[in-house]
Amino acid sequence: MKKAKFNNGNEIPALGFGTWEIWDEKVAQDSVRHAIETGYRHIDTAEAYENETGVGRGIKDSSINRKDLFLTTKLWVNHCSYKQAKEALYKSLERLDTDYVDLYIIHWPIMETIAETWQALEELQKEGVTKNIGLSNFNPHHIDEVLKYAKVVPQVNQVECHPVFQQKDLRAYCKEKGIAVEAWAPLVKGSFFKNETVVELAKKYGKTPAQIILNFEIADGLIVFPKSVHKERIEENFQVFDFELDSGDLEKMRALDTNKRLYRDPDNHGFGAKTESVNPNKK
Repeated sequence: MKKAKFNNGNEIPALGFGTWEIWDEKVAQDSVRHAIETGYRHIDTAEAYENETGVGRGIKDSSINRKDLFLTTKLWVNHCSYKQAKEALYKSLERLDTDYVDLYIIHWPIMETIAETWQALEELQKEGVTKNIGLSNFNPHHIDEVLKYAKVVPQVNQVECHPVFQQKDLRAYCKEKGIAVEAWAPLVKGSFFKNETVVELAKKYGKTPAQIILNFEIADGLIVFPKSVHKERIEENFQVFDFELDSGDLEKMRALDTNKRLYRDPDNHGFGAKTESVNPNKK
């Protein structure tokens, strides 16, 4: 398993398993267990996904020791204050049934309280209940604000990133600051599998379109965590380390960038401090 290194020397598997939109706790439990059995050692969840209990059970069901897994969860927007951020992580730990997470992330930029929220994360890291701390969906000007009072430079920024929207400027900024970049929606929800270039490369290397995309993203320096609830797809997405795209094919993939965001813009994300849930199944 290829690993990426954080600015504090800690490492994270470059390929992980995502759990966004796995709302059912039992499905989350079964999917996480199967992912770990397949070989994944990096699991990504969040308070807002409302599946931390299932994720924790899936980890417990596996035969892998907790210390051999990298587990991420995220602070939701309605808990972005000093006191609430601290309380939120401890509640996440209870749901996950673990003593610590490997990475705790601020899910979206709520800039009115960012100073106290980041202070809380720094203290949580000192307490040992999270080994690393970071951001999600932060643009450079958001990170600049964090760095004004940060004693700890964020280890990671988790953002929308895929062949259509490669975030080259943001990634260059993060590299300069020593912040690793994680890509959410790395497979664009499968909407890019029929792209002519991707299909051509899939035939050339004897791989699936998903495997071509994930291999490219990891080779290009990203940390990715595709999500699926189907055993076959979970296994397929893991088989991406037994081939290498040549330099010309890497350039073909880089050329697919349109620099057009497909999902929410962090500068206008629409989540307020009172937003409690993003679960579409809730009335």
